[in-house]
Amino acid sequence: MRYKYTRILTIVGIALCFIHFIGHESDPVYLLFYALSVPAWFYPFFQYKNINPVPLYLLTILTWALIGYCIDRFAVYKRSHTR
Repeated sequence: MRYKYTRILTIVGIALCFIHFIGHESDPVYLLFYALSVPAWFYPFFQYKNINPVPLYLLTILTWALIGYCIDRFAVYKRSHTR
């Protein structure tokens, strides 16, 4: 298995976090990050004041990598069962 989608979606997660880190004062970037970061969806449920964003960034990257891994596994399963 080559993990094509795992790599691509991990890069998407890294780019998303990097863009948010560079331009988090901009509303469109802020909205983009919170729309596409699955862990950020649950962030408002907790009391957050002066929280380090690094765990949120790491969870975002890991989530995108996990989504890519699931797609890769499904593609291998689908390929092996259609032959």
